[in-house]
Amino acid sequence: MFKNRSTTPELMDDPNVDTAALRRNLKELEIINKWLGGNEVVTDALDTLWKEGVLNPEIITTLQIADLGCGGGDILREVAEWAFEKNMNATLTGVDTNPVMIKYAQQTCKDLTNIYFLEADIFSANFKKNKYDIIICSLFCHHFTDAQLQKLLRQLKQQARLAIVINDIHRHPFAYYAIKWLTYFFSRSYLVKNDAPLSVLRAFRRVELKQLFKAAGFSQYKLRWQWAFRWQAILLK
Repeated sequence: MFKNRSTTPELMDDPNVDTAALRRNLKELEIINKWLGGNEVVTDALDTLWKEGVLNPEIITTLQIADLGCGGGDILREVAEWAFEKNMNATLTGVDTNPVMIKYAQQTCKDLTNIYFLEADIFSANFKKNKYDIIICSLFCHHFTDAQLQKLLRQLKQQARLAIVINDIHRHPFAYYAIKWLTYFFSRSYLVKNDAPLSVLRAFRRVELKQLFKAAGFSQYKLRWQWAFRWQAILLK
């Protein structure tokens, strides 16, 4: 079960999924990411880029960041707070193909004037024209097959001016059974109960990510394991 990535689609990726069920799913995912440290994987990566001088406020007047598959907008809010603490002007764009998620995220981020949203197919010709300093893929990559992900990473290499930040899951038995147990007892969302364990099975081992990065043409990157069973990858231009 853990040897290879699962190709079973997650229920939340069905465009016809019930709106109320999807909104409950987003609420619970925000709690899971908060308590398991998922959001910190992204801001820690931004800290690394800041410390290494990649994000230099003397050069970058307004930092442009895109969050692909933005879901409920929780990552965007964390990044907005990070930019505020760094006294850095930032324009943040949440991108999602699902209008229900876009509407939900707009509501959760309504008090933040530097966050915008774009309903778009990331593989479309129009979206490919967009350029950003940093592109974030947080719990996004495991939704794609290896072939799709290679294609996406090659595309993002052309769209990102500075770096791509990836936060995703380590496919591991402990991660699978732990989240299966937690969601069985504490989740009220049938989407979370199904998709959370499945997302672990769709996720990655270190060697698989390295192979994907190499196939997509990235030679400069940082790949770190972080709690709880997360991979942090920083792909440099």
